[in-house]
Amino acid sequence: MGEQFCEVGRGVTLCYEGFGDVSDPAALLIMGLGTQMIAWQDAFCRELAARGLHVVRFDNRDVGRSTHLSGAPPTLAQIMRRSPRAAHYTLADMAEDAAGLLREREFGPAHVIGASMGGMIAQALAARHPQQVRSLTSIMSTTGSRRAGQPALRTYPIFLRRAPGHRDAYVASMQRVFAAIGSRRLPRDEADIRALATASYERDHDPRGPRRQLAAILAAGDRTAELRRITAPTLVIHGSADPMVAPSGGRATARAIPGARLMIIKDMGHDLPRVLWPTLIDAIAEHAVRAGDAPQRHPLRPTQPTSLSAG
Repeated sequence: MGEQFCEVGRGVTLCYEGFGDVSDPAALLIMGLGTQMIAWQDAFCRELAARGLHVVRFDNRDVGRSTHLSGAPPTLAQIMRRSPRAAHYTLADMAEDAAGLLREREFGPAHVIGASMGGMIAQALAARHPQQVRSLTSIMSTTGSRRAGQPALRTYPIFLRRAPGHRDAYVASMQRVFAAIGSRRLPRDEADIRALATASYERDHDPRGPRRQLAAILAAGDRTAELRRITAPTLVIHGSADPMVAPSGGRATARAIPGARLMIIKDMGHDLPRVLWPTLIDAIAEHAVRAGDAPQRHPLRPTQPTSLSAG
């Protein structure tokens, strides 16, 4: 299935793409701040689909080929003050977009997997639309509490720096970002990063969109009380070396969601390095089975306990 488009309401159209058998249970992948759906790389999606899931990825509003909204992004001063006034929409609105996609294309109830800001959107979707969520996997995300998950000081320029306007400079900038926030102690494929950055630039380059998304995160504030309403079986995955969302964010998320399980992956930063794909795919597929809905024709491979530790 190539790229398709779905009107989800309130003037928003989402670009999405599916992998695998449409008769299998859906797994909805939600990506993070300023990051297009292609960051869930094709090979990752195909491998997850081979585990008996119909994998659906999509561009959030304001990135990629989904609807881009108008309106000034937050100023640097508003970002530093965490001011909610600059927000044109909230994380709840982005969760409504995802719910609209599940509803309009009849993908739900789905296994919902979100990374970083995508984890926040997935959490809101599970809390506000429990009938659409079969299970929840929240990866390298947090609750919005200022007492947990705060970024390391060295990552602040990533929020504040304007994205370069030319392709080569943009690609070089993305390489620096991944070097700063990624899994430094694990093998990193620079060709992968260059290819993803180049493809992202060629699909869309709107430097204002990610800042509007950042405003939505700031406007959401502390969502701990909302997370306590989640009833879907939940797996929380976090890297032990994440400088963008400190591991305390994952622990706080797991504490807030009733019955959630926490998986800490040793040396993982704020990225999804290829070397960890087997571990991540095993964890997501096993969680789907635990939630009671995964075809038996795709038996689970053993997990890799040497790379994991319980939180």
